Amino acid sequence: MLDAQLKTQLAAYLERVTQPFELVASLDESETSAQMRELLTTIQSLRSDKITLREDGNDARKPSFTLQRQGSDSSLRFAGLPLGHEFTSLVLALLWTGGHPPKEEQDLLDQIKAIEGDFNFEVYMSLGCHNCPDVVQALSLMAILNPRIKTTVIEGGAFRQEVEAREIMAVPMVYLNGEVFGAGRMQLGEIVAKLDTGAAKREAAKLSAKEAFEVLIIGGGPAGAAAAIYTARKGIRTGIAAERIGGQVNDTLDIENYISVNKTEGPKFSAALESHIGDYDIDVMRLQRAAKLIPATEKGGLITVELENGGTLKAKSVVLSTGARWRNMNVPGEDQYRTKGVAYCPSCDGPLFKGKRVAVIGGGNSGVEAAIDLAGVVEHVTVFEFMPELKADAVLQKKLTSLPNVTIIKNAQTTEVLGDGSKVTGLSYKDRISGETKHVDLEGIFVQIGLLPNTDWLKGTLELNKMGEIVIDAKGQTSVPGVFAAGDCTNVPYKQIIVAAGAGAVAGLSAFEHLIRH
Repeated sequence: MLDAQLKTQLAAYLERVTQPFELVASLDESETSAQMRELLTTIQSLRSDKITLREDGNDARKPSFTLQRQGSDSSLRFAGLPLGHEFTSLVLALLWTGGHPPKEEQDLLDQIKAIEGDFNFEVYMSLGCHNCPDVVQALSLMAILNPRIKTTVIEGGAFRQEVEAREIMAVPMVYLNGEVFGAGRMQLGEIVAKLDTGAAKREAAKLSAKEAFEVLIIGGGPAGAAAAIYTARKGIRTGIAAERIGGQVNDTLDIENYISVNKTEGPKFSAALESHIGDYDIDVMRLQRAAKLIPATEKGGLITVELENGGTLKAKSVVLSTGARWRNMNVPGEDQYRTKGVAYCPSCDGPLFKGKRVAVIGGGNSGVEAAIDLAGVVEHVTVFEFMPELKADAVLQKKLTSLPNVTIIKNAQTTEVLGDGSKVTGLSYKDRISGETKHVDLEGIFVQIGLLPNTDWLKGTLELNKMGEIVIDAKGQTSVPGVFAAGDCTNVPYKQIIVAAGAGAVAGLSAFEHLIRH
């Protein structure tokens, strides 16, 4: 199951295991159970002095296995094979169970250990989902650290009946004590904050007490990361307040146009950004959303940023790099059936629609790439494009039209998402030529119609264009002195990772120039 190179790498990782633990498998006669037995036997053989394997588990979910440290009451179970994107999650779980310390701030680890109450998490994931590992790893670590937190990681493909019974149409999907807890990417601190209700107030007070920054970056995508690195290299006090490092790049599957990097994936690129930021003295404040920008009241004064949790940060200059988010269709039924058939990540949720009929809304590059990806999994894909022609690159259109299970409908205006109250059953659209309203029976709808800048919180504070984008000059300067902006939240003409990174460097250098002049 694991090739020689992967075994060698895994063996090197397992050398870090310092505390003995056992793997307890619950197996049946299925092929997946045979594969799990092979995987667990390989793991045990690579560190036989610390890891033991038992096959006498009696869990109802088969195949599955637990990781159990001797003398601990922790409860972490993997149901199905944690391979693909989740192999890293398995390796980390093995290391953490074996006593290797996690790379998280000690305050957060202590907070997890102190959580009171009994919590039983079930997280459904798919092996092709690049959003799932963050959630799987967060909940795994919580179960290992706190014996009152139990986590079961369920591979949806191995337990399709369970997925269908719960009508799960998006991953990661998290249940807590049998009730829906959350869907989509969540970070460790975000999950902990939902359990520890006093965390937000404590965090707000901690942030408000910070000394004023010379440069404060709002947003941690490629633009924000570049701005922070460039200013930190100048030796000035730099801070980043962001929901997550990498921003929307985390939701991107393949990156093949960042010069000098032949090919990578969004989560890997984001991890590289975080690692690079970590090389410098930059104060990174994660899981933070800005709520208000208050310009300085006098020349050379401090700019204030109010956060959603009630905290405030002050700085002599600010770089706004809040990025953008997926644009919604804004039609009846979209909100009602979000995660119940309406989805935005084909690579994450596509496997849940295996053998079904789905639609892709949007004929640009992202829409056509999504349709090509889905066509290899689902029964049929219908692409709906509002304009008379697709907008995707010619090479993508050629590939799309070569697929036998794809239909393209142009001049189509989606008017409603249809459902039976619990899941999507189809959609309605208007033929923009004839004006006729038509219906298509579907079980999934993937929305790929562009981006909206994350600038709602800035309205009335600085100049935005009619698209809601921050208006900047060639140096990234906004209409407010000392406030600069970069990336997808601005009026730059091309929304590309490499463009955002370059613009972030410009904004960072401009902020530095502003400081030395004022």
